[in-house]
Order: sequence, then C-alpha cells, then structure tokens
Amino acid sequence: MTALPAENSVIRPVGQPRTVRRRRREQHPKLIAAPVVTFADLGVPAPLVAVLGEDGITVPFPVQAATLPDALAGVDILGRAQTGSGKTLGFCIPLVARLAGGYTMACRPRGLVLVPTRELATQVQAVLSPLAGAMGLSVAAIFGGTPQNPQVAALRNRADIVVACPGRLADLIGQDHCHLGDVEVTVLDEADHMADLGFLPAVRRLLEATPPEGQRLLFSATLDSAVDVLARRFLTRPARHSVDDASPPAQIIHHLLTVTPADRVEVVATLASGDNRVLIFTRTKHGAQRLARQLNMAGVPAAELHGNLAQGARSRNLAAFGSGEVRVMVATDIAARGIHVDGIDLVIHSDPPAEHKAYVHRSGRTARTGADGAVVTVQTAAQADDVRILMRKAGVTPQAATAGPGSAVLRSIAGPAVRRIAPVTKLVRVPAPAPTSATQATGRGAAAASGSFRGRRGRRG
Repeated sequence: MTALPAENSVIRPVGQPRTVRRRRREQHPKLIAAPVVTFADLGVPAPLVAVLGEDGITVPFPVQAATLPDALAGVDILGRAQTGSGKTLGFCIPLVARLAGGYTMACRPRGLVLVPTRELATQVQAVLSPLAGAMGLSVAAIFGGTPQNPQVAALRNRADIVVACPGRLADLIGQDHCHLGDVEVTVLDEADHMADLGFLPAVRRLLEATPPEGQRLLFSATLDSAVDVLARRFLTRPARHSVDDASPPAQIIHHLLTVTPADRVEVVATLASGDNRVLIFTRTKHGAQRLARQLNMAGVPAAELHGNLAQGARSRNLAAFGSGEVRVMVATDIAARGIHVDGIDLVIHSDPPAEHKAYVHRSGRTARTGADGAVVTVQTAAQADDVRILMRKAGVTPQAATAGPGSAVLRSIAGPAVRRIAPVTKLVRVPAPAPTSATQATGRGAAAASGSFRGRRGRRG
C-alpha cells in the first residue's frame, strides 16, 4: 500500500479549502521599494539633466514630478504649491526646454516669467540662467528700483526669456522698448501674492499682450477667487496640480506671547539674542527700519529688508542673511513670499499680521526641507481678540504665555544667549594717513587706509 503525502493525510474540517496554507503565505507579501523617478524619466532633455546633476539635484520634488510631464508636452498648468516646494524648477525646466532652438528678435522675448517682487525676480533669474545657458538661451531680469538702461540693452541684445515685475515691464512696453507678441511660454508665479499687492490689473494687460495660443503656467500658494478668475480667463484646459497643504507645517512649534507695549522691543531683542537664524516681521517699512535700529542699539546686530531700501542695499542685506554673516533680519511681508533662505530657525511676528494667509506665509520661512522651527507671535492685550481669530483661521493652536524681558520662556525659545555687541554711539574721525608713494596701495593696508573715506557718516545733531 502506497503512503500518501503528509499534507494529504491531514484531516481537514468540512468545507475548508485546500489552499489555506497558500493563502496564509500570500498574507505576507515581500515589500518592493518603489522605483526612483529621475528627471530623465520625466522627459527632461539631457543637457538640463546634466546641469541639475552638477548642483546635486537628481531626484525631482513632488511638484516637479507632478507638473513636468504636462508642462514639457505644452499643456497649460494651474498649480498650487508653497514657496520652497521646488516649483521654480518646475516651470524653469519646461520653459527652457520648449524655447530651445528658436530665434528671438530684438526687444521681442519668447519666454516671460511674471513675479511680484524684485527679490523673487533675482532668485528666479539665478535658477533659470544656468539652464538657459545649457540650451543656448539668455535671460534678462526687469524690475524697478534700478536704472532701466541695462535692462533695455538686454532686450535689444535679444534676450530670449524675461523675468519681470509687472510695473517696470509695463513701463518699458509703454516706451516701446519691449513687445510681447512673440511670447510662446508665459509663467505667472505667486499669483495670489500679485493679487494681494494689487498687481492683477497690470498682469491682465500683460497677459492680453501675449499670443492666446501660447502656453501658460500659473502657480499660486492659494487658489482663491481672484486667482481663479485669472485662470479661467487665460488658461486653456489646464492640467491642475496641487501638491501640498496650505496649512503650516506640522514640525513648527507656535508660541503666543502677551507683552506690554513698553516691553515689546526688549522681548523681541531677547528672542533674537540666541544663536539661531531669526527672521522678524513688522507690518510697515518704517516699523522694520525702527526695530532694526533698536535691535542694533540693544547689541543685537540686525539687517533690514523693506521697500524703502534701494535695490542694491536690499540685495546686500539678503545675501548677508542668507550666508549667515548676519543672523537677524527685520523685514516687512516682502520676505514672506518668494524668498528662499535655508536654515531659518525662528520666525517672530513682532507685529501680528493682518490676516491668516499672511501668518501662514510668514511662518513658512522656517521648518523648510524637513528641519524643525519655531514661530513666535508677540501681542499686546489689546490685540488678543484679533490674534485669536487669526490663529483659528490659520488652524494653529499656539503655546500661550505672558512674558516680560526676564521671563524664562524667552530663553527656552531663543536658546543659549550670544554675547551682545556694544552699540556705536559716537564715530571718531580717523586721521588722514601719511603720504605714500605714487604706487597704488593694495591688500589689507589699502583697505585700512581708505576705511575713513568709505565709512558710514554719523547723523548731525
């Protein structure tokens, strides 16, 4: 008699299927890692992939992976993405790829990027220029606050792509220095911020000057009614992409400190006196100027960023803050959108913002690329009701406390104190150096000798 296999010799309950053991094995499938998508997989041309690789950019961010296939195919894009999400590359890559190989006439660019601020125009140009250069294209930035002649010269030298603020571009068009009739690809970045600044009428006129059959890419942190009207007017069957939430990142710790008006400056100075990189917001340009001066007098070196500064000063201050040369920046909402500075540890609302969207955008300057961050809102008792409504709309439940200059909560937020620098209250005139030979001095000695000439003048009386 032949013996049966062991499996067949087992007595099964009535109705039990013969595949029970196989099903149990199938309940624990092997986990297979999802393949990594590269820029080449998305259809990005090889020269652009090489430029990105030189900067260590090899894996696309979610917004780039979502929008690039449609944008490279010539489809209109309506995208919602926060500043710092990688959307700049998301529109720069298809803009360059689609214009490569074409011919641009003088004063008639074929690519147009509209942005709300000069700082954002400069940053977009910095991202765009290496990509454009790899494909034989040139980029010009056009914005106010600087002489227009170099910008006119760039247009006459057949700039292929223009990155512009609406006001200065409209001025140059009015002077017959620029024409938009050859634009093939138009990008509108930070559309909701354009609406907040009152730029939409000018933006509409500029878009109407571009050919209706051209490709248009619109990116915005929020898609509110004003942006929706713009999209329905100028986009043709757009691909819609929304890649991140409009609420503050979860890794941000929010604090709400109630102070007396007399203590506000000293409380802010204490918060900024740690070893963190700190961005402080005020509502007005004069408020930013005044607070920066007060912080410097309190021994906390601070740069300022607002509309009253000349463009050169704004660029230098932003570069100093970005490089870490200055740890504290006092700014108006010009820095809340479209300015990318990594490593900001603490955001302070010295003046609470007027609306919850501004709170979200200000707070989003910290806790970027997965890092932790903290946000402090400083309020007086008279502002408490308005701030409570603002926090509720922003979806934030802050850690609340009453604070004065010596409160322990300030040091727990700011971290270890950095030695304060004694303010300069009186400038001493440097004696003129002794006559030297006719040979021009160079090196460290020359810098010392010319220091009194280049120094900052004190205020009279």
